[in-house]
This record gives sequence, C-alpha cells and structure tokens, in this order.
Amino acid sequence: MKLKPNYIVIPLITVIVALAGSYLTRGGMEWYDTQLVQPDFTPPNWAFPIAWNTIFALTTISALIVWNKKGWNLIAALFILNAVLNVVWSLLFFNLHMLTPAFIEMIILELTLLALIPLIWKTSKTASLLLLPYTLWVGFATYLTYMIVTLN
Repeated sequence: MKLKPNYIVIPLITVIVALAGSYLTRGGMEWYDTQLVQPDFTPPNWAFPIAWNTIFALTTISALIVWNKKGWNLIAALFILNAVLNVVWSLLFFNLHMLTPAFIEMIILELTLLALIPLIWKTSKTASLLLLPYTLWVGFATYLTYMIVTLN
C-alpha cells in the first residue's frame, strides 16, 4: 500500500489544532476554575480531554474518507475554517477572557459543522455521521458558554 500525503497532512493538522487548543486552554484554567461562575451542569475538567480526543479522532477519519472526493475544495475549506475557529475559541475564552465574543465565535464554529454534515453526506454517509459527536459537543459547549456569559 502506497503512503498518500493525506495520511500525514490531515492527522498532522489535527495534532497541531489539538496542541494549540490545549496550550491555550491550559493557560486559562486557573481563571476558569477560580474566577468564573459556572452552571451546575458543567462537566468535570477530566471529561473535556476525553471528549476532544474522541472528536479529533473521528473528525480526522471523516476528513480522510472524503479527501479527493467530488467537492473536496469546499469541504477542505470548511474543515480548515473549523480548525481555525476551534483554536480561536480557546484564545478568546481562556486567554483573552472575552466571553461574549467567544460565544458568538462558537455559534460560527457550530455553523461550519452544520454546513459540513450535509455537504459530506453526498459523498460519504459514514464520514458525515462521524461529525455528529463533534456537532453535538459544540452545541452543548455553545450552551455552556452562553450560560457562563449570563452568570458572569
């Protein structure tokens, strides 16, 4: 089996996004844990890395499935926009403490997923379905961010 560039590029992008987001998140965890009023339904801190690692793995597989398929340029653009927004949210929320802009940015992040799912569905139902946990998690995180905005 010949090693294709996408087997390296897509996982590498995923690792970069995960590391950047983790770095930015860690920088603001003390503020998050000690200075913010959080809703009662906030998951424990240990749940976030489990959720995100699962999401990153599923998203990587989804991107690998649709690589070089019809419409790939638009799909790739949305995946890249999504990755950038993912990192920017951590910057806005955890480092800059800009809660309302982080909430608005999270809505845009969710919209990229809601655009990707039907777009990918035409090419691969499996790849599309692999994005559902990410979409649900971001929807929950958007609501959580909204509640944090209103409580603070």
